[in-house]
Amino acid sequence: MGAGHAHKLYRRGRSPVHELPPHTKLAAVLGFVVVVVATPREAMWAFALYAVLLGAVAARARVPAGFVLKRLLIEIPFVAFALLMPFVVPGEQTEVLGISLSVPGLWGAWNVLAKGSLGVAASVLLAATTELRELLLGLQRLKLPPLLVQIASFMIRYGDVITDEMRRMSIARRSRGFEARGVRHWGVLAKSAGALFIRSYERGERVHLAMVSRGYTGTMPVIDEVTASAAQWRQAAALPLAALLICLLGWTTP
Repeated sequence: MGAGHAHKLYRRGRSPVHELPPHTKLAAVLGFVVVVVATPREAMWAFALYAVLLGAVAARARVPAGFVLKRLLIEIPFVAFALLMPFVVPGEQTEVLGISLSVPGLWGAWNVLAKGSLGVAASVLLAATTELRELLLGLQRLKLPPLLVQIASFMIRYGDVITDEMRRMSIARRSRGFEARGVRHWGVLAKSAGALFIRSYERGERVHLAMVSRGYTGTMPVIDEVTASAAQWRQAAALPLAALLICLLGWTTP
């Protein structure tokens, strides 16, 4: 269970949220997201309260709002998709600023934006307060299939290695005067991608042989056994339970 290096989403600090065991935070975020998805889209006030809950978690974790908002930019493709829905979804039409828009499309766009943004924000807060290695330990503690945990571990460990390899290949191309300026250069880029794939595959073979030679039999040893007290579970459960209460009010309020 390597990959103890910090990632770009992690914000080092000491707070009650940072100190919670990783599996409690994973369970809390999963529960929160499930509740948000189950909330009726018409209960707009509920989504505003969910955002307040996440703001309270961010404040308790001492994570600045700018840090979270900057990383929410990752959902721009989904925002673009949502903005198209009022124009392409068939159904009853309404006029907004002189533009005819689909009512089901507007509701669909709101549904995607509200629930997607809250889910991404919750994930950003999880990543900002939990190191990668701890996340893997948390997944292991939650009894995720060991093979999936190993795949995630190797992906994290060697993702930076492959990225660095790609960067060196790019520098080598530029040092030889190559610049991708049009379609006619796509062939060179395709060959570079193929070479990168072959190098990555060969590296994977070498790593596997090295592991087998050291006694690897398909399972990774558990280095740290993370545990959580009842009090820590209660702290982590506060977020999804508060969200569940809001969701139930959203279903019962006309």
